[in-house]
Amino acid sequence: MTRNADVLETIKGELVVSCQALPNEPLHSPFIMGRMAYAAMLGGAKGIRANSIKDIQEIKRMVDLPIIGIIKNVYENSEVVITPTLKEIDLLAKERVEIIAMDATKRVRPDGMIINELFPLIRSKYPDQLFMADCSTYEEALNAQKLGFDCVGSTLSGYTEYTEGVSLPDLELISRLTKDFTVPIIAEGGIWSPTDLKKVFDLGVHTAVVGTAITRPMEITKRFVNVLK
Repeated sequence: MTRNADVLETIKGELVVSCQALPNEPLHSPFIMGRMAYAAMLGGAKGIRANSIKDIQEIKRMVDLPIIGIIKNVYENSEVVITPTLKEIDLLAKERVEIIAMDATKRVRPDGMIINELFPLIRSKYPDQLFMADCSTYEEALNAQKLGFDCVGSTLSGYTEYTEGVSLPDLELISRLTKDFTVPIIAEGGIWSPTDLKKVFDLGVHTAVVGTAITRPMEITKRFVNVLK
């Protein structure tokens, strides 16, 4: 694998679709996620974000698109869930996903480290791998850029204790990032409609990830049902 601009160029100005289903959801299955990714590709998606090695392997079998790979792992001693330790990084690198995304917030990780301690070790071990920083604040994103992440996402805005209640998509954060940063900015989180998608692209993002609004029918149904209550 070579760390170059080709992968990022492929998804520039395009849509990335997140194909994930949690264990408590009816669509939790590598087979279904593979078909979901195939449907997304047929619809025009130019990249897929996926969780777990089994899902990624099935998705790779179904589509020839760049994959932003993550492994969600819940540890009792930490709130960091998205690719939290070197163990998950190693698995994703072995699977040769184009981009590895990981929590780059300021929170302490399951191994007791913070991102400033862990990422230099990861970069040293995988100098040619593309890494995406999932952040929740401007300061975290700035820190990620300084650490050497290849792209920065607004993924965790609204999902950390100190950003709870932020209106999503976080247009204010995304606007600041696109104006101030040199690395590609990826909008992710709370993009519920084509109008939302257009707004983030109008702000100058490199690409955007849409998940729940496309690939989680249980959550989509809830939004409609809530209107009736």
